[in-house]
Amino acid sequence: MEPAAAQRSAEAAWSRHAWGEVFAILSEADRQHPLDPEDLERLALAAHLTGRNTESDDLWTRAHHAWLTRGDVPRAVHCVFWLGLDLVLSGEWSRCAGWTARARRLLDDGHPDTVEEGYLLALEALRGYFAGDTEHTLAVSERALALARRFADPDLTNFALVCIGETLIRLGRAQEGIRLLDEAMVGVTAGEVSPIVSGLAYCAVIAACHDAFDLRRAREWTAELSRWCAAQQELVPYRGICLAHRVEVMRLHGDWDDALDEADRACRWLRSTPTAGSADAAYYQLGELHRLRGETARAQEAYREASRLGHSAQPGLALSLLAAGDTGAAARSIRTALDASADGGARCRILPAYVEVMLAAGEPEEARAAAEELAVTAETVASPLLSAIGGQARGAVLLASGDARGARAVLGHAVATFRDLDAPYEAARTRLLIGLSCRESGDDITARLEIEAATAVFRELGAVPDLLRAEELVLKAANRAAGLLTVREREVLRHVAVGKSNRAVADDLFLSEKTVARHISNIFTKLGVSSRSAATAYAHRHGLV
Repeated sequence: MEPAAAQRSAEAAWSRHAWGEVFAILSEADRQHPLDPEDLERLALAAHLTGRNTESDDLWTRAHHAWLTRGDVPRAVHCVFWLGLDLVLSGEWSRCAGWTARARRLLDDGHPDTVEEGYLLALEALRGYFAGDTEHTLAVSERALALARRFADPDLTNFALVCIGETLIRLGRAQEGIRLLDEAMVGVTAGEVSPIVSGLAYCAVIAACHDAFDLRRAREWTAELSRWCAAQQELVPYRGICLAHRVEVMRLHGDWDDALDEADRACRWLRSTPTAGSADAAYYQLGELHRLRGETARAQEAYREASRLGHSAQPGLALSLLAAGDTGAAARSIRTALDASADGGARCRILPAYVEVMLAAGEPEEARAAAEELAVTAETVASPLLSAIGGQARGAVLLASGDARGARAVLGHAVATFRDLDAPYEAARTRLLIGLSCRESGDDITARLEIEAATAVFRELGAVPDLLRAEELVLKAANRAAGLLTVREREVLRHVAVGKSNRAVADDLFLSEKTVARHISNIFTKLGVSSRSAATAYAHRHGLV
C-alpha cells in the first residue's frame, strides 16, 4: 500500500476506534518505510490498547528518539510519559525512574516551561501512590494539576484529578476524593481525553469506589466502562485490578452468570500478561462466585490460586469451610485473617464473615465484638453498603442472643438499604434472618412470607447452599404447622381449602356434619384463625395442602 493510502486507511480506522486495524495498517507501512514520529505515536497507542505491551514500549522509545532527531524535546519527553506509564503499571520501577531522569534532564537543558513538566510530575505522583507515600503523592499531583490548568491540557488535568482523588480516599477523606473523581469522569464521558487516560480513569474510579464501599457509584461507572469498552474495537479487556472490581460489582448486583464469564476471562487474560498482576484478585472473585453457587471444590481451587499469586483467600475460604461443615477450621482461619488485617478497609471485608463463623462456632461474644467494630467503622466511612452489612451482622447477633424483636428492627433497615442498592443476594439473606426472628416471636405467618421471598431470590440466582437452607426452614415450618393438627383435622382442612361445605366434607369422609363442625372449630383454635378463608390461606402458606 502506498504511504498516502496507508495514512488514509489508518486515519479511517482511528476514527472508528478500530485499534487492531490501526496497528495492522501502520505496522505494515512501517515495514515498508519507517514511520514519522506522529505515526509512531499512533502505532504505539494502538499497540497499547490491543495488549501488545512489548511492542508498545519499543514504539514509544522509537518515537522519543525520532522527536529528538527533529529537535522537538517536549514531544520527545511526552513519549517518555507514555512509556513510563506502561513501565509503572508493569512494576518496572527502575526503568521508569531512569527514563524519567533522562526526560527531566532534557527539559532542564533549555525547555523548563512546558506542560511536559507536569507529565513528569504525574509519573512521580503515580510512583509515590503505588509506594504508599500519600503525602508526597498529594503534593506532587497538585503541582501537576496547576500546570495542566495553566496549559489547558485535558489529559494531564484528568490524570492529576484522578491521582488527587485516589490519594484523598486513601488519606481517609473519601467524600473529597470522590467529588474530584466525579469531576475527572466528566471529561472522560465527554470524550475530551485520550483513550489510554480514559481507560485508566475508569479503572481508577471503580477501584476507588471499591475502597470507599460506594456500590452505587461503582455500578454506574462499571456500566459506563462496559459501554466505553464496547465502542473501542479490538480493545483488550481493560486492565488490571479493574477487571476484578467489575466482577465484584456484577456479583453484588446479582448478575452471577455474567460475572462468572467475566471472572473466567479476567483470570485468563491477566495470567497471559508478562506480569500476572491483579490475577490474584480475579481468582478470588472467581472463588466467591463458585462458593455462592455451592461449587465448593472449584471455589477452594480458585482461592488457592489467588493465595499462590499473593491475594488473601479470606474471608471466602473460611465461609467455604463453614459451608462444608468444618466449623473449627473455619473459625481458626478467620481468626488468623482478622489478626493479620491492619487497616480498616481490610478488616471491614473480614468482619461480616467473622460474625457468621463465630455464631456458628458458639462464640457469641466474639461475634458481638466484631459486629460492634463493624458498626463503628461504617459510621466513620459513611457508606450505605457498609452500614447495611453492619446491620445484617448486628441483627444476626441479636437474634442469636434471643432478642428477636431488636433483631427485626435492625434487619429491617438493612434489607431496605440492600434493596435500594439493588443487592438482591444480601437482601435475601437479611430477609431470611427476619423470617427466623419472626418465628422466634411466634409469628409463623410473617416468618413464612419472609423465608419464601428469600427462597425465590436464592433459586433465581443459583445460590444453592442458601436455597437448601431456606427450603429446609420452609419444610420445618410445614412440619411444625402440621404437628398442631391431628391426622383427621389435616384431612378436614384439605377439603375445606378446596372450598367444600361441611355437608360435602362429611359425605366425603363418612362423618356427621356435627363432627366436621367440631373439627373445623378445633382447627380455627389451633391455627389462631377465625374463618374458613383464613384457614385456607394458612394451609397454603404452610404447605398443608
